[in-house]
Amino acid sequence: MKPCLLKKCVAEFIGTFTLIFIGVGAIHNASDPTAGVGLLGVALAHGLAIAVMVSATAGISGGHLNPAVTFGLLVGGKISLKDAVGYWVAQLAGGAAAAFLLIPLLGKQAVYDGTPDLGHGTTAGAAIVIELVTTFFLVFVVYGSAVDARAPKIGGLAIGLTVALDILFAGPLTGAAMNPARTFGPALASGHWVNHFVYWVGPMLGGGLAGLIYGCFLIKDD
Repeated sequence: MKPCLLKKCVAEFIGTFTLIFIGVGAIHNASDPTAGVGLLGVALAHGLAIAVMVSATAGISGGHLNPAVTFGLLVGGKISLKDAVGYWVAQLAGGAAAAFLLIPLLGKQAVYDGTPDLGHGTTAGAAIVIELVTTFFLVFVVYGSAVDARAPKIGGLAIGLTVALDILFAGPLTGAAMNPARTFGPALASGHWVNHFVYWVGPMLGGGLAGLIYGCFLIKDD
């Protein structure tokens, strides 16, 4: 029996909560030079959070944990619009809940600083393209490692590694969100809405493009 939509949404809430809770916390720790975290540590924290939670929730909800992933699977015909809307609500709520919980734990400034924003010298246009391309990679890997029936079932590991490699490149440039919920939750809790549109436009376009190419073309047998 397939899980009902409520159970799927609970799984999406918990998984997305984990990503934001660990991600913002890792960025906070990286601000302390004695902690030895750095960009690599931040990338690994996000990647590991995604790897374990995608693995934990895959059997329930498919382990999307990201509105852009859900949109990519919607474009590719792998999820219904009704379920997609439920997933989006759960993902955004999970991100917001994690961010609000972090305020009494780390302080509002830590959540503000953990909200993705443009790096020095990165324009909004360039940031949209970077977020689009990195999210395309992510959703393409979701299809290729977890959705395609021909794929090796290493979805959690492959998806987590993709998040980590994307952050190693795009972290200093855009914050490497690749996920509207990753930005929305901390922005809502801290009031950091600067350049917020970038983190919807880029990831949703990238996820949709991956869904169109892989879900509507590559996954189909000739």
